[in-house]
Amino acid sequence: MSATVVAKDLAGGYAHRTLFSALDLTVAPGDVVGVVGANGAGKSTLLRLLAGVDAPLEGSVSLAPADAFVGWLPQEHERIPGETVGGYIARRTGAAESTAAMESSAAALGDGDPDADDRYAAAFDRWLASGAADLEDRLPAALREVGLTVGPHALMTELSGGQAARAALAALMLSRFDVVLLDEPTNDLDLVGLAQLEAFVRGLRSGVVLVSHDREFLARCVTRVVELDLAQDQVRVHDGGYDAYLEERDIARRHAREAYDAFADKKADLVSRARTQREWSSQGVRNAIKKAPDNDKIRRRAQTESSEKQAQKVRQMESRISRLEEVEEPRKEWALQMQIAAAPRSSAVVATLNDVVVRHGDFTLGPVSLQVAAGDRIGITGPNGAGKTTLLRVLLSREAPAAGTASLGASVAIGEIDQARTVLADHLVLSDAFELAVPDMSPADVRTLLAKFGLKADHVTVPVGRLSPGERTRAALALLQARGVNLLVLDEPTNHLDVPAIEQLEQALAAYRGALLLVSHDRRLLENVELDARWDVEDGRVTVR
Repeated sequence: MSATVVAKDLAGGYAHRTLFSALDLTVAPGDVVGVVGANGAGKSTLLRLLAGVDAPLEGSVSLAPADAFVGWLPQEHERIPGETVGGYIARRTGAAESTAAMESSAAALGDGDPDADDRYAAAFDRWLASGAADLEDRLPAALREVGLTVGPHALMTELSGGQAARAALAALMLSRFDVVLLDEPTNDLDLVGLAQLEAFVRGLRSGVVLVSHDREFLARCVTRVVELDLAQDQVRVHDGGYDAYLEERDIARRHAREAYDAFADKKADLVSRARTQREWSSQGVRNAIKKAPDNDKIRRRAQTESSEKQAQKVRQMESRISRLEEVEEPRKEWALQMQIAAAPRSSAVVATLNDVVVRHGDFTLGPVSLQVAAGDRIGITGPNGAGKTTLLRVLLSREAPAAGTASLGASVAIGEIDQARTVLADHLVLSDAFELAVPDMSPADVRTLLAKFGLKADHVTVPVGRLSPGERTRAALALLQARGVNLLVLDEPTNHLDVPAIEQLEQALAAYRGALLLVSHDRRLLENVELDARWDVEDGRVTVR
């Protein structure tokens, strides 16, 4: 079914705070709309409004036809205890809900309700539209296509982050939505999964609205961009792709700054000239008095003429100032300002692997012989499950190899962001966990540093495990600034970060001079960060290039 979503004068947020307003947006079949903005600007809120999950503060959202099947896929893959991969996919595709509704309406047939037949017919049509009728038949092929080797009866709680991302991708590919709403669909996907997701999104005939921090994915997929600018309290809709939007945004920002600077300079000049006129006038009175100190008539005439001239010139200046068209100064949105604290230099060789073999059940990594020298900057890439995280663990001497030798150099100070964001204790509130990790910092300094990373009073008293993935990532970044590092290990650091924060991370990495091990599927991050070598990990083997 072809469906269109229309948002008119839409405002979203909370009872005490409006995040965006006056948004007019039409999503027609074939549109791929990317929603961009800093964390907290209301991107996920907009998706919830379009999905009908939340009510808008103002405005309306309508569907044509009204019974169109809208698929909203939230950011985090909820792991329900006891839920299988098949059950998860049935839930994410809407097949489980439509099946339950159809069975409930079928059970009501024959109860004497005159509307029962109509309800059953509508529920049955919805069940067919959701793809529930043949979902089980289509499921195995979809799991193979996304490279998920576990079967539909495997428990979701036992999957890795990469496997869960593949299950979510399979659910998307099996869905039959008329409108698709995607919140950070690229998280934890490897390069193969990203290519599959891009091909799927570009091939959809239905309308798509998506939120993503993956700049390359946005550049390859979106046909229009909605920018939620919280700092300027503005919503802009840009026709064209993501790269065109970036160019338009930069030009608009430059013009706004130039217009304000020109206004401010002109106003300052007029104010300065008015002040000068007053000073000259006053000086003229004093000179007239000095020349004829005893002649009251001359003094009074000089004072009168000076006052009239002064008043006239001041009025002229004030008139010119008042006629200036006021230009509001562009407000700067909060931006993460980070740096990576340096530790004293480590030994010349940071880490070494000699013919190392690691075994995890049926999986084998190696044999691998590698060396990391002080200052080396190495990018590590490869499919999910290829052994990248295992490689990091054995390099950092956190796991003993089954064969071969692994050694860590002297005076190595490790700073790390792991994929699961577990560097701070989950059960402690954020401030306590941070103080435990950096005991030399005072509680006041800890709170000040966390605030610089956007983690303020309402965050520091929350247990780390209850923070959002983005908040846990920023806490881990703050930890890198709090203590010295000469070996930086980043495992998918851009997951759950917004684009401004990713750009700040890139700048911090450019200034960092220690050894770097960067595991990432973010193609633009790998392009923008200067690397000395690339390690490609696949099927337990490492290729250096």
